[in-house]
Amino acid sequence: MSFNREMDACSILNERRNVSSPSEAIDWDSLEQMPLGGKTIPEWLSELDAIAKEVEAELVSRDIGCHLVEVLEAVNLVLFESRGLTRSPVLVDSKHSYLHSVLSSRCGSAILLSIIYIEVCRRLGLTIVGSRVGEDFLIWPQTGYPEELFKVTSGHSLFAIVNGRCVEDPRSMASDLTGTSLLGLEIATNRDIIGIALANLIRLHWKRASRSNHGLMLTSPLRHVNDAGEKPNVMDKSNVPLLRPQDLRLAIMASERLLILQPHNWVLRRDHGMMLYYNREYGKAVQELSICMAFAPEEEAEILEPFVEKLHLMRLESTWKSLGHTGRLTVP
Repeated sequence: MSFNREMDACSILNERRNVSSPSEAIDWDSLEQMPLGGKTIPEWLSELDAIAKEVEAELVSRDIGCHLVEVLEAVNLVLFESRGLTRSPVLVDSKHSYLHSVLSSRCGSAILLSIIYIEVCRRLGLTIVGSRVGEDFLIWPQTGYPEELFKVTSGHSLFAIVNGRCVEDPRSMASDLTGTSLLGLEIATNRDIIGIALANLIRLHWKRASRSNHGLMLTSPLRHVNDAGEKPNVMDKSNVPLLRPQDLRLAIMASERLLILQPHNWVLRRDHGMMLYYNREYGKAVQELSICMAFAPEEEAEILEPFVEKLHLMRLESTWKSLGHTGRLTVP
């Protein structure tokens, strides 16, 4: 974490933003003590407790029982009217993908709003489950009679009350769901939900890091190395495009955490290795891509092999120059 703070502070300084000097950074004894947006992690989590208490107060003020529909309507009232949480239509700002900034700015991605909804309901003793459907992440109360979720009362079904307008949007796959098809969806575990959130962060930060290089893809160097029409020595450090360093580092950090959840996902490990290459960490890139080749299909491993060989030579050259040698390596 100390290393990441140093890297991020230097990156921000390079982008001419006002930040404290890395030498002035405070070493926190634990994550719980580190402030995020003016509060510690336990303090941000207590915001979820406060929202749940607001829902309870709303139910008491209505002088009603704990019927499922009434509870969900109260949750919606507190979250989306009293608190004013809204869903970001297009994910372009990283603050919409972090819990503390969503609670602060009141605008978040679909997966973050779903997480907040699930956690608030859990504090109320109500189990909410979810699943990925197309580009949406849908949630609903756990019940043995899913057809009840689609019965229309007061102009809306219970499924629409929880998931909002996307259920009634004909462009969304959610509009075609029924009680029967809902049973066919795979319920996302906590591990799955964390994975979705991390994958979103990787895509977002990579897009922001590479926005000055229009059309640049993580796998672009692989295509050039394996293109027979390219020059043999097309790959060198001068050809590595310059990316926004802070966003690149944040993408790598999210990828590191997702690899903990999915260590055998060869596509994820390949993309992680390519991001390390763009960050000029050639030794680590060689290691990750070599591991990837062990898991990847044979045709993919054949594409990676010449790239890894050239990357290994670049790493050796970097090591040679670090020892004070200059110029090209020559054989007498």
